[in-house]
Amino acid sequence: MPTETREVRPFSMPRRVLGEGGRVLPVPDDWALLPPGDAALSRRIKADGPSWTVIELKGNKRFSRGIWAPAARIEALRAELLAERQDPAYARKLEAGRVRRAAEQAEYVEDFRGAVLAFLAFHPAHRDIAVVMAQKIADHATPVGSGTVARTERIPIEERAEAATIAWMRHQTTGYDNMVIPRVKGQRREIRRLLAQRSVQLLGRYRRGEPIDPAACPLQRAIGGR
Repeated sequence: MPTETREVRPFSMPRRVLGEGGRVLPVPDDWALLPPGDAALSRRIKADGPSWTVIELKGNKRFSRGIWAPAARIEALRAELLAERQDPAYARKLEAGRVRRAAEQAEYVEDFRGAVLAFLAFHPAHRDIAVVMAQKIADHATPVGSGTVARTERIPIEERAEAATIAWMRHQTTGYDNMVIPRVKGQRREIRRLLAQRSVQLLGRYRRGEPIDPAACPLQRAIGGR
C-alpha cells in the first residue's frame, strides 16, 4: 500500500486519510506531510517515488492539503532544492523564465484582444466602441490564474473570445449579478441563455451600424461612453 502513488482525502483522525471507496488508510510511520506552497518541491516529491496527495473537495473545487511521503525523501529533496536556489545560475534561470512568461502573456493578450475584435465585427461607424470593448474584455479575461474561459486551451481562441464577450456582457450590461435565481435545476443556465440572446441582439445593432443613443445603451454605459 505505501508503495502506491495515490490521491486521498483528509480524515478527522491524525495520520489517517481516506482512500478509494472511503476506506480509512493509516499513514506509514516514517512518512511526513509536506504542506502545500512549494510547487517545485511538490513536483519533485511526486516524481521521485510513491506519495499520497491529499485533496479536499468543496463543490467543484479542489484544494491541496499537502503530500504525504517518506520524511527522509522530503528532507533530502528539500536540501537539494535549497542548494540549487542558492546558486546564482538558479536566479538567472528564474528571471529568464519570468521574462519569457511575460512575453508569452503579452502576446496572448494581444491575440485574444484581436479575436474579440473579430467576433464583435462592428460596423465601421462603431469601430471605436469595439476597440475599447475588446480591450476591456481582454484585460478582464486574460490574467494568468483568473480561471476565465480565456485561459482554457480546450477550445479554439475564437470560441474563447465569443464566450468571454458574452460573459462580460452578462455581468456588465444586464442585471444578472443582482438577480435572485431560484435553486431549481437548470434555472441559472436558462437565464444565462436568455441573457446571451439579448446580448447577441444588442451586438447585432452595432454590427449593422444602427444609430444608438449612448445614454440609453447599457453597452456604452458599461464602457464609460468609450
